[in-house]
Order: sequence, then C-alpha cells, then structure tokens
Amino acid sequence: MAATKSEQALVGEWREMLALHARTLNELDRALDQHGLGASDFEVLDVLAEAAGESGGACLRVQEIASRVHLSQSALSRLVARLEKNGLLRRAMCSEDRRGVRVELTGAGQARHAEARPVQREVLSRMLNGAAR
Repeated sequence: MAATKSEQALVGEWREMLALHARTLNELDRALDQHGLGASDFEVLDVLAEAAGESGGACLRVQEIASRVHLSQSALSRLVARLEKNGLLRRAMCSEDRRGVRVELTGAGQARHAEARPVQREVLSRMLNGAAR
C-alpha cells in the first residue's frame, strides 16, 4: 500500500525531528564532557537546580525527575546512583512516603551545574535556532 503525499510529509518531518534530536544530543555530550557530564547527567542537575529556584529547596522525588527528563525508571536510578557516587547529589527517603526517594543537589552539584549551564545553553541555542523554520 502506497503512502499518500501527506503521510510521506508527516513521516519526513518526524524523521527530521529525530535526526535533530540525535545531532543535538551528540553535541551536548561532546560539549559537556569537559565538565565530566553527559547530556542526561546535566538534565538531572538542571531539573534539580530549577526546582531549587522555584521552591527554595532542591529536593525532588525520583518520579518527579523521571517525568521531566524522559528516562526510564531504571535508567534514571542508575544515573542518580552515579551522580551520587560522584558527589553531585544525595538521596534520602521521603518522610511522607517511606517507599519514595528524594534527591537533592550537593554544593558540588550546584557548582558543576553552574559551570556547565552556559555550555549547554550555547549548544541548544546553536542547534535549535539553526533548525527553526
């Protein structure tokens, strides 16, 4: 069954978006490597830093982070463990729900985020502004 021209255009647009996403992630990984971070590492730090700015505290449940960084629960758990091992964040049990885990930036995590943020924003600006139609 042959695809219609509108279907072909839709699929073409989807594939362009996927390609832009892949190129941008690659650029982010390369640029953030100088700070010892990958794109997903930075996203977790950035979400926690934004939460700190919104509420005055940098503590979020792991489930809240997962919904913002678009990683599976298991991938996020491994990433959080690695960032904790590197001293960039700390985990604690939720006082209101002992099954939940809260995550917060450490001082080192705040500093690393502040150093890497301009690099990440520059890559996003370069990659996404050039892609604007």
